[in-house]
Amino acid sequence: MDGNGRWAKLQGAARIFGHQNGVTSVKDTVEAAAELGIKYLTLYAFSTENWNRPGDEVSALMELLVKTIHAETPTLNKNNIRLLTIGDTNSLPEKCIKQLKEAMADTAKNTGLSLVLALSYSGKWEIIDAIKQLAQETKSGKLDPKDITEALFESKLSTKGIPNPELMIRTSGEHRISNFLLWQLAYAEFYFTDVLWPDFRKEHFYQAIINYQQRERRFGKTGEQIKQNA
Repeated sequence: MDGNGRWAKLQGAARIFGHQNGVTSVKDTVEAAAELGIKYLTLYAFSTENWNRPGDEVSALMELLVKTIHAETPTLNKNNIRLLTIGDTNSLPEKCIKQLKEAMADTAKNTGLSLVLALSYSGKWEIIDAIKQLAQETKSGKLDPKDITEALFESKLSTKGIPNPELMIRTSGEHRISNFLLWQLAYAEFYFTDVLWPDFRKEHFYQAIINYQQRERRFGKTGEQIKQNA
């Protein structure tokens, strides 16, 4: 969800103003995903690298996170949306952790869209963390290295139980992964738009979905094989 700071600068305002307006884009996108029957939507809300931003911006972002989750939990329940998180959430402020746990507990029984917030997250961190878990099990004798498979590795990731994404949408003209779901994006389709995140609305989300629907997902096979198995 890129472009909040640049959007604010164009308005002659502080960066947090862009983040605040980005919340409207989150609401619009989540609503669009739920209406389309999409089962999982992951939002890259705060990366491990974002901790390096100015302290006042980080503090404001954490406050905005707490405020937004508290305000939107009733709406999530109303729309049958389940809230999940991935990342090193224990590194978040205590108030954030408490609010997240409460919201996830309150929405746990919802069966519609699963809204996944990536918080204090990075793909490299997640992969290293999974390796550490496997290494510890190997060291203790619980695991033979030859038994390590893709499925076992994935069971150690913070996305355990969450399907790998089929589409990644990148806003604000950026054309890189930026340490997001490095393992999980292996066969995802990418969609890039110049729209800054605070301006991103349902119609932009629909455009990305339509673009995705026009692509042929081959997973290493030929187009003829895909057609034969259709």
